[in-house]
Amino acid sequence: MTNPSSQADKAGDASSRLGGFFRTKTIEQSIRDTDEPDSKLRKDLTAWDLTIFGVAVVVGAGIFTLTARTAGDISGPSISLAFVFAAIACGLTALCYAEFASTVPVAGSAYTYSYATFGELAAWIIGWDLILEFALAVSVVAKGWSQYLGELLGTGPITLFGSVTFDWGAVVLIAVLGVLLATGTKVSSRVSAVAVAIKLGVIALVIVVGLTYFKSSNLSPYIPPSEPGERGQGLEQSLFSYLTGAGNSTYGWYGLLAAASLVFFAFIGFDVVATAAEETKNPQRALPRGILGSLLIVTVLYVAVSLVLTGMVHYSELAGKDATLATAFAIHGDTWVKNIISIGALAGLTTVVMVLYLGQTRVLFAMARDGLLPRKLAHTGKHGTPVRITALVGVVCAVLAGFVDFGALEAMVNIGTLFAFVMVAVGVLILRRTRPDLPRGFRVPFVPLLPILAVLSCLWLMLNLSVETWLRFLVWMAIGVTVYFAYSRRNSMLRKTSAT
Repeated sequence: MTNPSSQADKAGDASSRLGGFFRTKTIEQSIRDTDEPDSKLRKDLTAWDLTIFGVAVVVGAGIFTLTARTAGDISGPSISLAFVFAAIACGLTALCYAEFASTVPVAGSAYTYSYATFGELAAWIIGWDLILEFALAVSVVAKGWSQYLGELLGTGPITLFGSVTFDWGAVVLIAVLGVLLATGTKVSSRVSAVAVAIKLGVIALVIVVGLTYFKSSNLSPYIPPSEPGERGQGLEQSLFSYLTGAGNSTYGWYGLLAAASLVFFAFIGFDVVATAAEETKNPQRALPRGILGSLLIVTVLYVAVSLVLTGMVHYSELAGKDATLATAFAIHGDTWVKNIISIGALAGLTTVVMVLYLGQTRVLFAMARDGLLPRKLAHTGKHGTPVRITALVGVVCAVLAGFVDFGALEAMVNIGTLFAFVMVAVGVLILRRTRPDLPRGFRVPFVPLLPILAVLSCLWLMLNLSVETWLRFLVWMAIGVTVYFAYSRRNSMLRKTSAT
């Protein structure tokens, strides 16, 4: 009988000899690389740890701010249904991540999956894309954490040299979390568990107190009549609007669908769980449970909070106020809830930054181990963590968070994430055809229907991002391709191996 692993190696070697950016790295080789003594990650995580990471990164300040703002300005009470629609779209992608993560339990997430399916150049582009996603996300969320801290302490960023603003709170947070991540992922998981418990307690309090003001009449009409909305101008309008000339609207069915596109981004982050695959015990079972379990938990939380919010006050009282959950309580005279919500937001954002930081280091670790970045960065220390990469990411993100005002750049996090989602969904289809022999701890049902639906839903959401976001994304990708041909292609370990 022919050994499937041997067949895969031969196929991988043949693919490598094709040269250039079509070289693919076999699943077997990716798994063998995890045993290199100098770059071996410690397996400490369980399905419970992964679920905590998933909840930690997805449930952030968005639940305290995005929900009220979207309900007031876009959807009305149907915000709860918008969360369900968004969860379905996100769940389709989560199924694809779960199959890949159980099949290829290697650090790197979408980067590693792309290397096995699309080839080296596509893998590099995805890795470069994830660098953008995580680095910006860590820095942006750290600045948000600092703002909530300032509200509690009555402080804020300081001014240096007369005009330079330094956000010291964001820098301190990144530095502390960097030390925790360098110490070990198990320690990070325990810290996340405490922070998650705090923010879930705050959310439970919000729901319980909010229910005392609940009136079913506030939910009517559940889908308010459509109203004309402001139309974006120039590069600030969505790509869909730019291409079709279609206008935007508020409320109605279009408002509901627009809200689903917006609140989808409240779910972004569950994919980070897949980056910890190499540090997971029994990844074939634990990873699907961690990814899908965390998504289910946060969906229930989002729907519950949105129902309570829109039952507390009429949606029209939240419109045009840049509303938050605290706004709804302030309408009823409960201003004390604002401080409670700030504590929950601080705990929430702490874990978001930590898990995004973890994701960034693991993607860079996988790229460095493959030679697409300097191999020395893939060295692991005595705690079984990539200390050098952790320090490098910490310095870069601290500088960005400390001194840069991101503004519209935040939207680049979204387009980077959605692009990775599309590649993973397509990759499942390719790997099912090219490697049907691979053992899969979890299989996406109804293939090819569900992966195709995942691709279409993500592409639709990408079309709803602004033209300027698309242009910036294309510039970043062009820089990445230049770096690949200038350095990564020549130093690829797969290229060196196939040349011997």
